[in-house]
Amino acid sequence: MIKIYHKTATIKAEQFDGTKQNADKLGLFKYRGDWYLETLEGSMLVSNGYWIANGANGEHLAIADDIFKKTYAELPVIPNYVAEYIDYMKSSYRDIWDAIHYPFRSNKVDKYMEDNSETFARAWLDGYQTEEDK
Repeated sequence: MIKIYHKTATIKAEQFDGTKQNADKLGLFKYRGDWYLETLEGSMLVSNGYWIANGANGEHLAIADDIFKKTYAELPVIPNYVAEYIDYMKSSYRDIWDAIHYPFRSNKVDKYMEDNSETFARAWLDGYQTEEDK
């Protein structure tokens, strides 16, 4: 019986732009005119536009641009005060329904949730990055 799965790990990735400076930053090495990445499976040819990602266990992955875009979505960017609210609610073992209906949240958080409900839900469910992280 076929089951359906989705990815649950959050990764960090940067796109390779073909320059030596970018290659050095990403840990690539050049051999016979081509760029390579050392992976758990051995050396992998990396083309311009590939994404270099850190896997769930710290390993490095090279992912073609079209596959990367089909597989991953950038985490939403939220203000620090919204991140603090999400962290507080989750640390209090509350679910998203409680967070939406919590009567004691600030007007600032209330307004953000009203104007950005989809972003808030994605941040709650998938994780987020704050404006400071960018």
